[in-house]
Formats: sequence, structure tokens, C-alpha cells
Amino acid sequence: MSVVHQLLPGWLLDHLSFINKINYQLYQHPKPCCNKNESASSVHLDCLQKDSASSFGASATLIAPDSITKPENEDSRNCELPPKKYVFRSELFNVTKPYITPAVHNKCQQSNEKEDLLNGVKKEISSSIIGKKRKRCVVFNQGELDAMEYHTKIRELILDGSLKLIQEGLKSGFLYPLFENQDKCNEPITLPLDTCNLSGLCEMAKHLPSMNEMELQTLQLREDDMTVTEQDLFSRVVENNSSFTKMITLMGQKYLLPPKCSFLLSDISCIQPLLNCRKTFDVIVIDPPWQNKSVKRSNRYSYLSPLQIKQIPIPKLAAPNCLVVTWVTNRQKHLRFIKEELYPSWSVEIIAEWHWVKITSSGEFVFPLDSPHKKPYEGLILGRIGEQTTLPLRNTDTKVLPIPDHKLIVSVPCILHSHKPPLAEVLKDYIKPDGKCLEMFARNLQPGWTSWGNEVLKFQHVDYFVALKSGC
Repeated sequence: MSVVHQLLPGWLLDHLSFINKINYQLYQHPKPCCNKNESASSVHLDCLQKDSASSFGASATLIAPDSITKPENEDSRNCELPPKKYVFRSELFNVTKPYITPAVHNKCQQSNEKEDLLNGVKKEISSSIIGKKRKRCVVFNQGELDAMEYHTKIRELILDGSLKLIQEGLKSGFLYPLFENQDKCNEPITLPLDTCNLSGLCEMAKHLPSMNEMELQTLQLREDDMTVTEQDLFSRVVENNSSFTKMITLMGQKYLLPPKCSFLLSDISCIQPLLNCRKTFDVIVIDPPWQNKSVKRSNRYSYLSPLQIKQIPIPKLAAPNCLVVTWVTNRQKHLRFIKEELYPSWSVEIIAEWHWVKITSSGEFVFPLDSPHKKPYEGLILGRIGEQTTLPLRNTDTKVLPIPDHKLIVSVPCILHSHKPPLAEVLKDYIKPDGKCLEMFARNLQPGWTSWGNEVLKFQHVDYFVALKSGC
């Protein structure tokens, strides 16, 4: 269970536990054979040209059949290999200290105040020398003032609710105090190299020859070995309906596909295969690539304009009474856009506003709560589309109560950028039994969910996992 504690304020989640409870068990061939031409089966990134669609002609290899044929004679049994189990790297959740400690935060504030004071004195001297009146400098712009007002409204909710959940986590031992010697023993974490630029590949895939309507049907991975072309991966919804993990090799990089998952690897301009499936979803979770100054400076990922986000075909993907959940940054401009423009354009009625609070393994906020720059929380706006209907609760004959407002999801964040905590167990009581779930702009896969995005396989890269030794 990813839910460690559930109290009136919300939930304390264990993100790592949620990932590792997935059956990432890879079955290997009884008689592995070496193919000299295997290395040539995947296309290297440096071979790709935007004007050369033929560079995608090679195939992506699918590894790990759903079942293994038992050998007929006893001698061949010696060739059997035990299944290989993978777990997510625990050090990627090793957040033991705040990113900015309160002491450093206060010191920076004092330093800034001294600098502002010094600058003010310099300006006064300069003004007196020139003999001209200078306009009073505005310390905060309107966006910052709006953010401060919003923070004042929710501050007590965040503080009181988080403390209750953190106290329960400390009592149960899920959270634990940080000892000085323990912190010194922490070694720097080496992150896997992003050697396969998935978003770049999606851009290049636009130059592939178009496929006819029959070819655009969902691609279901069979139990036996099969070959999947890059053209299939970039133009069709891929499903792993088996009960076991499969591994695909794309452009020389290996990715783990959990059981009972489906995905489409594409950007917003090539989302049509998802619509061609003619499926509608009872839950749609959206994590838009919001535009901000940090993204512009770092060029970490491409962002969408508000107009582009409004063009996402949510009404075509949503089932009646669909629950729509949108992640939003603390920028008030984005929050107002969702409430005043985005949801009305999708016919989504807002019903709740939740917050994800990020803490360390010892229960501290990752940023000072009152930091003027970065806050230790992010928002989620929940709404339902279309006509409100009454849904049965799971395994009961009672009716679903309205989704509660102002709930908190408290967890230790992954150090990987934009690896959000799972919402499956938090939302399960607010959707109908066996509801279909879709995550948009996803960077990982979940069993029972359909995932879409131009980096949908990013955190499924095998380098983010560790293979356990046999018997573990």
C-alpha cells in the first residue's frame, strides 16, 4: 500500500513502496541464444535525420515472454534461468535534509535586506546629487502579491494538516529523525544519463510515413516473443495485457513495461491514436508542462501555451462524470487559468482543491513554508465533467460522497524532476469500480492505467531500477 496513514487532513504516502509493489518480474528464455546481428536491430540517435523517415525502419526488440515453455528433457532444464526481479532505486527517494534549511533561508533574507538597504542608501545619495525626485521602487509585482495572498489563505491548512500526518509517520517509524552521523555517510547520487531523448524522437517520428486506419489500431504485446518497430511505438497505443513485466529496447535503451499497462509515446500533435481507440476514461490526471522562467532558462523540457493546453481533447476522452485532476504550480496565473478558462472550456465543474506537501524522511518541509521563492507544496484542481451522477462505492451498495475539499497528500518526493506521487490509491474511493484511468503528460507507467506523453517511458528506463539477486 502506498497509503501509510490516512487522517482527516489527508494522506501520508510512500511513493517508493507503490512502485516496488508492482510486479517488475522479468522472465528469461530457457535457452538464451546470441545473435550477432542483435546490436544492429535498434537505431542509434545519431543516425536519425528529420528528412529521412527510413532511419526508423529498424525494429525495437521486445524481451521477456509472458510464459516459458518447459523443456521436454531433463538435460535441458539446466538451461533454465530464474526470473529477474527489479526494484526502483531507493536512493532516488533519499531526501534526508531540506533543500533550503530555515537557518539558510533566514540568513539569505537578512543578506537581501542589507543589500536592499545599501542599495536604497546609494539611490538616495544618487538622487540628492542629481537633484531629481525618483519614483518609489515597487518591491513586489502583482503576481508576487497574489501569491502571498494565496499563501496566507492556505498556510494554516498546510501547516496543521501536515504536522498531524508527520506525527503519525514518526510514531509508526515510517519517518525517522535524522542523526548527524547518518547524514555524513550519505554518498552523492549518480543519476542515469538521459541517453535516449524521447521528446526529440517524437518530433522526428512526425516525418514517418502515415499509417492507414487499420494499422493504427491498438498494438497488443503477445505472450510469445515479437518484434515491435519504432513506427509502431510512435504511432499506436501499445498494451501489455499480460501479468508479467516486459522489456523493450528502443534506440539501444531498455525500458520496463509493467503488467496490465498501456501507453502512447507521442507529443500533443500526434495524439490521434489515443482517440482512435474509442475509449473513454473515468479518471484523467493531467500534469501540463507549464510555462515558467525556470523552464525557459534551463531548457529542461518544452512547455505548452495556455491556448495549446485548452486544445487537449478532454471532452472526447472523458466518460460521463469523469473525474479530472490537474497538477498546477504555485503561480497564480496558472491557477486562475484553470479555474476561469481551462475547466469551463472542457465543461468541467470544479469540486475540490488539494495540495501535495513535500517533506524529508525526517518530516521537515523540503523548503521553508514561508519562503518567498519556492514553496514545499503544489496544487491539484479536481473537477467532474458533464452531468453529475451518483456512483456506487467499491464493493458496497452505498453512494459516493462528494470529493472532500482541501485535502493534503504528504510524501517524500523523488529527486527526479517532475516524478509526481501516485494518485491511484488516493482516488479509488471516488471513482466507479473498475474505472478506466488515463494519465496525460506522463513520464512513467502504472498497471491498470493508460499513459500518454512524449516522455512516457522516461522513468521506466532500466537504469532507474536495480535487479535483485536470485532468492531476494
